[in-house]
Amino acid sequence: MATLHELIPDHARVASVSRDDAHRFSKPTRDEITLVTGLGVEGDAHAGRTVQHRSRVRRDPSTPNLRQVHLIHAELLDELAQDGFEVVPGALGENVLTRGIDLLGLPRGTRVRFGDGAEIEITGLRNPCVQIDQLGHGLMRRLVARGDDGEIVRLAGVMAVVLADGTVSPGDAITVALPEGEHEALQPV
Repeated sequence: MATLHELIPDHARVASVSRDDAHRFSKPTRDEITLVTGLGVEGDAHAGRTVQHRSRVRRDPSTPNLRQVHLIHAELLDELAQDGFEVVPGALGENVLTRGIDLLGLPRGTRVRFGDGAEIEITGLRNPCVQIDQLGHGLMRRLVARGDDGEIVRLAGVMAVVLADGTVSPGDAITVALPEGEHEALQPV
């Protein structure tokens, strides 16, 4: 595993923030979002103590919401642009777009702090749905593929729960605390 310094360079920052009060695939960018402990992004359709994603609510509405905050690394959007996909901040439904941090390399239980206070805990990988292809034919195959070892590789970001209230704005610094003990690789949640 990479060292903490390799995962979190000094220039790790929030690139943009997004939220939407309705269940739409993409979310409009905002000047700031407010994280609320145990709930998620204030005013976002996915905020709640129990699952809010419609397909998950149909299965079991009492399931704890491990998908309160969705993060994607801005470098992914850069790579997609090189592949001919025009994906703007918020288009993939993320709440926080980061730059300078290897989100997919973080273990489960990692704590991420934004600016001076808002804090989340990474719960797992986003398991994207076919709606992604609405943004560009073949985008889903680009974001969920098979690795050289035959394992499924998911690139559509990570999910988290909110541990401490606070606002998050573009430009905020990102700091990380890795969990103690043996690190558990991220799995879809």
